[in-house]
Parts: sequence; structure tokens; C-alpha cells
Amino acid sequence: MSDSSAKFSQALATLRTFSDTGTPRTYEYRIEALTKLDKLISENVDRICDALAADLSKPLQESLLAEVAVVLDEVRLTKKNLRKWIKPDSVSTPLSLWPSKSRIYQDPLGVVLIIGPWNYPFHLLMLPLVGAIAAGNCAMLKPSELTVHTSKLVTELISKYFPPEYVFVAEGGIPETTDLLNLKFDHIFFTGSTAVGKVVMAAAAKNLTPVTLELGGKSPVIVNDDADLDLAARRIVWGKFYNAGQTCVAPDYLYVHKNIAAQLQTKIKQTIEDQFGVNTKDSKSFARIVNSRNFQRLTKLVDKNKVVHGGQSDERSLFIEPTLIGNAQWNDEVMRDEIFGPILPILTFESLQEIYKTINSKPKPLAAYFFSRSKARQEEFLQTLHFGGGCINDLVVHLGNPHLPFGGVGESGTGSYHGKSSFLIFSHAKSVMIRSGWFDFSLRYAPYKEKNIKLLRKYLRI
Repeated sequence: MSDSSAKFSQALATLRTFSDTGTPRTYEYRIEALTKLDKLISENVDRICDALAADLSKPLQESLLAEVAVVLDEVRLTKKNLRKWIKPDSVSTPLSLWPSKSRIYQDPLGVVLIIGPWNYPFHLLMLPLVGAIAAGNCAMLKPSELTVHTSKLVTELISKYFPPEYVFVAEGGIPETTDLLNLKFDHIFFTGSTAVGKVVMAAAAKNLTPVTLELGGKSPVIVNDDADLDLAARRIVWGKFYNAGQTCVAPDYLYVHKNIAAQLQTKIKQTIEDQFGVNTKDSKSFARIVNSRNFQRLTKLVDKNKVVHGGQSDERSLFIEPTLIGNAQWNDEVMRDEIFGPILPILTFESLQEIYKTINSKPKPLAAYFFSRSKARQEEFLQTLHFGGGCINDLVVHLGNPHLPFGGVGESGTGSYHGKSSFLIFSHAKSVMIRSGWFDFSLRYAPYKEKNIKLLRKYLRI
């Protein structure tokens, strides 16, 4: 057994012992823990943003909105509604089971493992923790080793605000993650790539551990010929190049109607300059690629013969310019897998139905976006295309509404969270029937007599 394996095994045992006391499941303890999490964030906003800047050169505004505010909103929404969420739900009981009451109790799962990604290393680690705490669980957190500064800060802050028997942070790389996956947790929540998600699911299957997988895929943005092109250009540039394109719900490619393709392409080029300046490398509003390996992977996807804007890069600063690939085809290298960077392939179409068939023939995307003024076309998009979630006439912002469940479908993920859905994903719906003893229906018991069967059929109407 490796040192990390022994350490994690001991930490898990300590978490499980505390979970078994029942303390984390009390309403008072959950509220106190959520209040501590609020303080952890509120008292360390600048340090969190500094760590994100060190890891990803993430602009301050992006850190405040997408890493800090979204988690605080989730914490405060959960505190406001927790008493209502944990109250057992009363449901109807069939007449054949009278007299009795039926209720659904939301039971904590126990000890959960939360594995976070590197692209939003604070948000996507802490947001699931909100749900785990709200549901009454203990948790082990695994931050990404690729964002070193954020990982170290999370470890420091969690140990300061929470006891290790309640929330424990396990740092490390692939070997340490492998050690964690060999342990028996009550639930594993993973955010990351589809390829690694398969590894996590396979490891969890050995222990029959349930999983939530928040993955990715090639998410389309479709612009029809009746769209507001100025609006589409602004929102496509913002949504695609936010965090330098390293966002799971960023559009992976643009499908634009051929009648407006040239016009929209021109507007997108101008909007890139409007938002990031003529020299994007000098912009303080544009993030960097997380490491050299991802930088090299991304630059290999750029076919210089098809670049219609951008294409410049600098490995020393991990900078890749916002890049548009014109006349993209499905057999291009850039169209084979999720890009996860500031490269936007552009394809054209004539028939919406034809591209819906094409997209539906591929693995189901995590997100999809549609720009059109037509209510009928919007409804057709929603009814025809399969995807995890998305927007009409915007991009990415559905992620910011805690009242909307967020998750993928098929290869883009399993399970959903945010708001009450986060509470439910870390809970077990325990069904209970409470029966009275003052009346007991004798027909249910053996020996089964013919006259009783006749009465039973009459009573049940069968």
C-alpha cells in the first residue's frame, strides 16, 4: 500500500466514523457548515482570485462572477430552502393499503468523493460540496493537480474552516486519484472529460458505487437566417472565448445558415477586436491555456489554410489567440473531439432538419444554443435536438441559474445538480409507509380461500 493510499484510507475511515454519529445529518449542523462555507469564500475572495490568476491568468471579472459569486449564490439559496427540502414529502396511498400514510425521506448517502477539474478549479469543486453538506454527508475533495495554486489554497482553507473528520482534501495527481478510486465511497461526483469519466465509472463499478458524471462533448451553436446577428456575434464571442474557451458548456462549433454566413463571420471578427483589442495578447480580459500539454494539443488542431481570423500563439505565455476556422468539415481534425480552447470552427447549412439529423447522429452534447427570432423555429430546435441543457438567443448563462438542473445526457454526463438538484443528487429518497394497527384486512393472509378471492376481486375491481 502506497503512502497516499494509507493516508486516504485513514481519512476515509475518520470521515465514516463521524458520519455514523449522525451529527452531519442534523439540520443545525448542516446550516452551521453552510455558514462556514459562506465565510470561507467571503473572507478570502481576493486570495481565491489571486490563485486563479496564477493558475490560468483568469481575468478578475471572470473569477468574481464564474468562480466566487456563483458558489455564494448556491450557498445562500440552499440555506434559505434547506428546512423545506429536508422535510419528508407526503404522497398518496392506494385505497387497498388503507389505513396508512406514505412518505419520502431524503436520507444522506454517507461519505462522498468530489473530484474537481482544472478549468474552473474553485467553482466546480465547491459547488458540489454545497449539495453534499446540505444533504447531510461528509466529503472528501480532490482538486485538480494542474491548478496548483488553487489546489493548495483550497486545502488550506478547508482545513481552517472545517474539521478533517467532516471535510478532507486529498491533493495529488493521477496516482493519488487512482488510490482514491480504489476506496469504497457512498457516491462519487466527477467533473471532467468524457475519457476520464469512463475511467471513474469503471473504477466505481468495482464497488457498485453510484456516480454523478459532469462531462462535456461537442456543443453546437446554431444561427438561423432570421437571427439578430449583432446580438449573436456579441454573445458567441463572449461565450466561446470566456476563460479562453476552457469551459465545458462553451460552443465547440458554429453552424450558420449559408445566407448570412459571411455577414456573421465579419461581425464576429469585429466583435473579437471590440472585446479583446486588436492585439489580444495584451488584453487583461483574456485568460491563458492551463499548461503546455494542452497548448500543444490545441495548436495542432489549427489548420492554417482554413484560418479566417487569429491563429497566432505563444507557448511561453500559453497564449492562443481567438481563432476562427472557416469552411470546417466534420472530417477535419478540429471536429473530431471536444476542443476546449479558443478555436471556433464554422460550418454552414441550408436546412435545419438536415443539421439536426447530423448532430443527433453524434454523441449527445452537454449544451446546445440556437439563435432565431422565430418562436416556431425555437420550439423545433428544442423538440428535435438532444442535449443536456442550453439557451435560446444566448450562450452559457443557463449555468448561472441555480433553479435549473445542470447535467449532461449520454456521453456528456449522468445526473444533474445545482440548487435543489444538488441536494437531491447527494440524497437517497427513502420511501416509508406508516401503517395503523387498529384495522387489519384479513383477506391478505393465508390460507387463501375461494370466497375471499371473490371478495378481493370485487374490492380491487379486477
